[in-house]
Amino acid sequence: MRKSILKSLKPDIIVEMLNMAVAFENWNKVLETADVLYQCAQCIYEERMECQQEGGAKHHIHTQRPLVYYMGWSHMMRGMAYQKLGQIDQARACIRQYAVLGCMEGMDEVELQVVLEFKRKAEIHRYALEIEAGQVELLEGYVNLLLEYPEERLSGLKVITEAAVRHGWPIDFVIQMLEEKVDGPGVEMDSLNNDDVYHYFYQRALYEQWMGRPQEVVEFILKAMCVADRLGMERHMIKCTAVLESLREMATEEQIERFRVFLEGIK
Repeated sequence: MRKSILKSLKPDIIVEMLNMAVAFENWNKVLETADVLYQCAQCIYEERMECQQEGGAKHHIHTQRPLVYYMGWSHMMRGMAYQKLGQIDQARACIRQYAVLGCMEGMDEVELQVVLEFKRKAEIHRYALEIEAGQVELLEGYVNLLLEYPEERLSGLKVITEAAVRHGWPIDFVIQMLEEKVDGPGVEMDSLNNDDVYHYFYQRALYEQWMGRPQEVVEFILKAMCVADRLGMERHMIKCTAVLESLREMATEEQIERFRVFLEGIK
């Protein structure tokens, strides 16, 4: 993209576009937009360096976040997209890129903290990537990281549960331990408005189905539907409804009644 065009772009608006592409799971669009974000951030960085060399103001172009954030975010989103597309080697390469962001000149304390945060995220995401690829021997290390960083536990639960279904791991104890940490005192997972909650409940339903516990499947699908409804995730609502209808004969009368009441409430 030409430098004149990049100069006219605002990185924070590109971040919003990138997040929207992620929400719609348009992974090719995520790759495209992440590349634009990186080029935009690089262009701003080069202009700042030129201004400094000429004795001008350091912050010639204003950004809402430290410039290194946009570079790290672009690498992280590209890594996510490659992972979703099944291009694991490319995803690994992206993780290595945002693990080592400290190559910009003149970073202040705030920027250095951003670098450290992306380094931490890279370690967690590297574990998640390898767990999803079937490296069960890394599960203990991943769980220890999730216990160390509470804000990562919910997304980690989703990763572990999905991997368990894909690779056939019976891991009730691990799931229960992490779920208790997430759904702890003063916090009820069912009340959280977070798409990670939806994806965990849906993956947990698939896990319970693999384990041969149909009534638990229905329970978690009902939970997933409630979260999807709160978040306005219509396509996920349709998917959950299809699963529930396929399990209607194995559901309890009480579960069927809750399903009926729920459907009446959203008409």
